[in-house]
Amino acid sequence: MLSFAALTLRLGSTGCRGGRRNLATIVSGNKTSQLVRERLKEDLDKMRGQFPGFRPGLVVLQVGDRDDSNLYISMKLKAAAEIGINASHVRLPKTATEDEVLRRIVEVNENLEVHGLIVQLPLDSINPMDTEKVTNAVAPEKDVDGLTSINAGKLSRGDLGDCFIPCTPKGCMKLISQTGTSVAGKNAVVIGRSKIVGAPMHDLLLWSHATVTTCHSKTTDLAAQVGRADILVVGAGKAEMVKGEWLKEGAVVIDCGINHIPDDSKANGMRVVGDVHYPSAKEKAGFITPVPGGVGPMTVAMLMENTVQSAKRFLKTYQPGKWNISYAKLKPQKPQPRDAAIAHSFTPKSIGRLAREVGLFSEEVEPYGTTRAKVRLEALNRLKTQPNGKYLVVTGITPTPLGEGTTTTTLGLAQALGAHLHVNSFACVRQPSRGSNFGVKGGAVGGGYCQVIPMEEVSLHLTSDTQAVMAASSLVVDTINARVLCESTQSDKALFDWLVPLRDGHRKFSLSQLNRLKRLGIEKPETLKPEEIYRFIHLDIDPETKTLSGYVASEMMAVLALSTSLGDMTRRLARMVVAYSRKGKPVTTEDLGISGVLATLMRDAVKPSLMQTVEGTPVFVHTCPLSDIAQGNSSILADQIALKLVGPEGFVVTEAEGGAELGMEKFFDIKCRSSGLHPDVVVMVASVPALKMHGGGPAVTAGSAMPKEYSAENLTLLENGCNHLKRQLENARAFGLPVVVAINTFSTDTDAELGLVCEQAKLAGALEAVPCSHWAEGGAGAVALGQAVQRAAETPHQINFLYDLEMPIDDKIRVIAKSMYGADDVELLPQAQQKVALFSKQGLGNLPICMAKTHLSLSHDPERKGVPTGFTLPIRDIHANLGAGFLYPLVGTVSTGAVTHSYELLSVTHMNADLEHDMEYMGM
Repeated sequence: MLSFAALTLRLGSTGCRGGRRNLATIVSGNKTSQLVRERLKEDLDKMRGQFPGFRPGLVVLQVGDRDDSNLYISMKLKAAAEIGINASHVRLPKTATEDEVLRRIVEVNENLEVHGLIVQLPLDSINPMDTEKVTNAVAPEKDVDGLTSINAGKLSRGDLGDCFIPCTPKGCMKLISQTGTSVAGKNAVVIGRSKIVGAPMHDLLLWSHATVTTCHSKTTDLAAQVGRADILVVGAGKAEMVKGEWLKEGAVVIDCGINHIPDDSKANGMRVVGDVHYPSAKEKAGFITPVPGGVGPMTVAMLMENTVQSAKRFLKTYQPGKWNISYAKLKPQKPQPRDAAIAHSFTPKSIGRLAREVGLFSEEVEPYGTTRAKVRLEALNRLKTQPNGKYLVVTGITPTPLGEGTTTTTLGLAQALGAHLHVNSFACVRQPSRGSNFGVKGGAVGGGYCQVIPMEEVSLHLTSDTQAVMAASSLVVDTINARVLCESTQSDKALFDWLVPLRDGHRKFSLSQLNRLKRLGIEKPETLKPEEIYRFIHLDIDPETKTLSGYVASEMMAVLALSTSLGDMTRRLARMVVAYSRKGKPVTTEDLGISGVLATLMRDAVKPSLMQTVEGTPVFVHTCPLSDIAQGNSSILADQIALKLVGPEGFVVTEAEGGAELGMEKFFDIKCRSSGLHPDVVVMVASVPALKMHGGGPAVTAGSAMPKEYSAENLTLLENGCNHLKRQLENARAFGLPVVVAINTFSTDTDAELGLVCEQAKLAGALEAVPCSHWAEGGAGAVALGQAVQRAAETPHQINFLYDLEMPIDDKIRVIAKSMYGADDVELLPQAQQKVALFSKQGLGNLPICMAKTHLSLSHDPERKGVPTGFTLPIRDIHANLGAGFLYPLVGTVSTGAVTHSYELLSVTHMNADLEHDMEYMGM
């Protein structure tokens, strides 16, 4: 650093002649600030060496357009650019409200790329502004002006290393230190008590061990107080109020004032002066700062120093690509309590805290209470340039009543990756259907020490997505009934007036009505001819073809899960065919004129719901299309947002419901085609008891006790069952990705049984096979699985789809039946053959196939376990879900809604006793 002589200028001679003393030494803020800036540049070079591409971020927020504020801001931006700070200027208009200013501050507070935030004062708005409230809205860790009450409080308390010091007082202390004067033990006087200069200056001098007096407008005998000062800091805002004769001989004088006084010699008629009368003060002071060129440049330099300091503090805890997230510590109990008892033994983090931990902004989160929230799709737009993380899909063997645990494994793997392997991880699971809610498969989302909490919130209404779908489907059915009635009872004029009312002499067609006119080839709606009106208003719906509410709801849920934006969902809903005319023409929701209303009803349902596991890892719970009659996967939007949030080194674990031949195949051939996302690893879940059932063990009904054949060691039965695992591994490997087998262990499993399954899995092509105890131990029980998945994700891979979309419809069905189910062939019954011809003629032959098949067997017969052979797959009918964008063949006797619904309702009475027991833990 340069010597003090290089920072100061001596006025007059260096000795005394004729009784005249030396004049005061000028303490140059320009030169001192330049040295500070050079040092800061060196610091930033070191930062970039350690964190390539990193730059401290600074935002200056201005309200209005004052000339003086613009001048100060331009100085700050220029200084930041010279140093290498990424500074930006946010200007709000004079019409901005206090709420708008506060919202913008919150945005900057939550932006990890910004390390300093300045609110330029005064707030030049035509609306009332509480300056104290606005300045205190700045996050203390980004308050580089040091004006928040928290930073001011820490300063007054003496916590100088844990706060930001206001820039002007901090610059004054730097200038005092340049004089070589020791502050300790000196008498210091501060004139002015503003929150920006006077009050913090007092605290700084006090904690530097000076004896400090603060003077203000009510101080009597100000000259006497000034005369005792070894160090004088003036920030009163009054031009030349302090006279030279008041000063103590040799005092250090720091002048913070900037005032304009008339001066005819200046071009603009004004001259800048300080609060000290400089000509007389230089005769008596030992050191003095000039105005301009003294404190002003130091204020800007200290602002830059505070910003760099904030960035350094940020980097101490910052790990590139890592969340700053807290996890709960599990203490599993033996014997293991019921799921409800486990769930209620944990207190979830507030949803706002969880959202911040995973990188979501407050404005992107819509809380539903304190433990769940909707995530707005704007988050995806903000993160669109962020690289995706690793993408894992969890599937399983064909389900049995003994339990495979795909959902539990999905959550356990996410908990292991996050809470134990310290990798950003997100689970994406389906919302429970009513059968799950009331206990048919146990806990609604997961079980044991791998479940989503709070249990009752995720199990029941959650964020009312299902209710929105049911309301929308009911609207479709009611509208069809109303339209059939009106067309049969109303005149053409009355019906036209009802559909397009005449208002102020004009008719205004809705967008869906204009689209219908366009499809009818009618180009001039304002001059419709009678025959055109007739074609427009008459849908001529065949009542026998109208879709039942359950069918509509199923397709709407599929639409919700496959949508990639609100606009995409709106377009999909408009394409839904919900009836046919008597001439066989499809009738869509847009033809009914309600597609926009449906989108409005479901506008919130399209947003994923954020929750957490018992260990505090994040979970998206969103949509619940069934795996037997729909695609059986959680939403694309949940996966897309999660993949952005975890970053390139993180993992998103999503679930394909049902067996690999069903849910996984649809995941790849339908969901991945719609989303454009390609997974990195397939996790195949199996359990020893379930494999024994597939090996020929006795039948078991849901909720009944496990027969001894499944709890006792039986390697022969298990080896037979491993043939089913091999078949499902073949199915998974057909898509070109590495497969890791997760063996969900039971307490009755023996080492020999687990070893046999691992051996058979690897022989069948699994990259690794890992026993997991996550149900009993939480994420700790799936650490080995997490490590295996990390290794698998690094292996070269490329996704293969099962069939080409351009293949004929019946050929695509045949490929799925043969390659996934092991069928010898398929048999298209007459109605199915008619549909193949119809859909091919309508140009729908290039849609993917969503097989509506039982999930309880590889074949169409739910009673056939293991690896059925020698069967032909019967296709009795084919339906088109044009909104969801797939054709779904009905296999065998599979139900598409009514039976499932009745089964779910029956489960309510079956599980009533268990629910009453669990309610004790819910405080109900």
